[in-house]
Amino acid sequence: MGEVVPIEDDLTQELPLYMLPTPSPLQIITIKSGSIKDTPGFTCNPDGCTKSSPGGQGIDIRELESWLPITESRNGNIFSAMFHILCSGIGFQALLLPVAFAALGWTWGIISLGMVFMWQLYTIWLLVNLHEPVPGTRYSRFVRLSIVAFGQKLGKLLAIFPVMYLSGGTCVLLIITGGGTIELFFKIICEEGAACQSKSLTGTELFLLFTCIALIIGQLPNLNSIARVSLAGAIAAIGCFTMIWALSVSKGRPDGVSYSTPQAAKSGMTGFGNILNAIGIIMLSFRGHNLILEIQGTLPSSSKHPCRKSMWRGVMVSYIIIAMCLFPLAIVGFWAYGNKIPANGGILTAFAHFHGEDTSKFVIGLIYLWLIISCLSSYQIYAMPAFDNLEFIYASSKNRRCPGWVRVGLRLFFGGLTFFIAVAFPFLGSLAPLLGGMAPVPLTFAYPCFMWISIKRPRRNGAMWSLNLGLGCLGIVLSVLLVVAAVWNLVDKGLHANFFRP
Repeated sequence: MGEVVPIEDDLTQELPLYMLPTPSPLQIITIKSGSIKDTPGFTCNPDGCTKSSPGGQGIDIRELESWLPITESRNGNIFSAMFHILCSGIGFQALLLPVAFAALGWTWGIISLGMVFMWQLYTIWLLVNLHEPVPGTRYSRFVRLSIVAFGQKLGKLLAIFPVMYLSGGTCVLLIITGGGTIELFFKIICEEGAACQSKSLTGTELFLLFTCIALIIGQLPNLNSIARVSLAGAIAAIGCFTMIWALSVSKGRPDGVSYSTPQAAKSGMTGFGNILNAIGIIMLSFRGHNLILEIQGTLPSSSKHPCRKSMWRGVMVSYIIIAMCLFPLAIVGFWAYGNKIPANGGILTAFAHFHGEDTSKFVIGLIYLWLIISCLSSYQIYAMPAFDNLEFIYASSKNRRCPGWVRVGLRLFFGGLTFFIAVAFPFLGSLAPLLGGMAPVPLTFAYPCFMWISIKRPRRNGAMWSLNLGLGCLGIVLSVLLVVAAVWNLVDKGLHANFFRP
């Protein structure tokens, strides 16, 4: 949402304010900051402005911002931003990077990974600088920035589904992945004995266990308050990935490993689809762009010390660490397992299959435990935009802060909804390439480029205009191709749709 922040000068800039009440929680209007007091429906005094409702009540925009989880606390710093970026940026999707290398080969695998890494880092730079495009105006939510850039109707159309999928959909995938990993962890603890098999939990019970733990942690009030949770998640993800590739090196390559792609997988539509799916795996391994504005919204900002400087420093340090995790994971994973890398589970499944017998149960159990902690921590930060929107709907309609019991109820509702979807569609991970091409890919690689052109208005045919237009169009084209390849793959190989049977 675009929020009004006091500034030290008398510059007149566009300040988006919410019309309350509205039929949609995403409706905004744009007015000149110098003429707020002359706008019908606004009442101003030395302390600020309020928007009057038909019932005669008014709501202060800054007060509304202070009620919502994302902007409730702006006392963050570069370290808390780094924790959030690392926790949201390192995910289980990266375990499939060696699978992409198996389809692309050494040369194109490394080139593709490097180019995608630089591309997504550039779009983060765009978002960081668009967070506060003029002094005093901050956009701490991706949907609000999209509406400002593309207009109300088109902005909602382009942004709402990707943001919903990357918030709720990611939480569903985290429940599925976390629940499955808990099952593997339990098997390691009881060493797959008969007693363990007789007392094992069902898939639904494992999903419920994960969701309950996540919702207990999810009662922390705002984005700043989960900084320590994000720190734990970042440490767990880094430890898990580092241990997997380091152990793969120390154990050596299994017999019969080859780096050549079978001829049948290189020809015709099958080969084209495999290449596109590999590129999609690499592009979907970089995540968290839907949270960049939200994370930056927790940092203090002023005309002398804009938050974009500290945020960008945090991004650079974080992505150096992320690169140190993902590049070795991809390269070592392909070196160790070659074309024997399984498409389901990636390097983690390959390691357990080839080295499970000669690796201590403690080490394998620790890897699973770290992955569970990473999923639980990621759930918190990816659920925060959904929590924020639910509370915004309540606060804007009731003209008051969410009481504690309402906040708990809203979060339990969201957790219950994600649990239900996870149980109903446990095969959702198989649809990730299809949904990923429709939502995360354009949001990560295309929309920020078009937003920059729309808001910053660089000189037509200039360097920044041409670069952003080219990258944005390329992102849309790749998004369409990835969807086509995913549909072809589903038609060719089919889908195991085990509804309500996790």
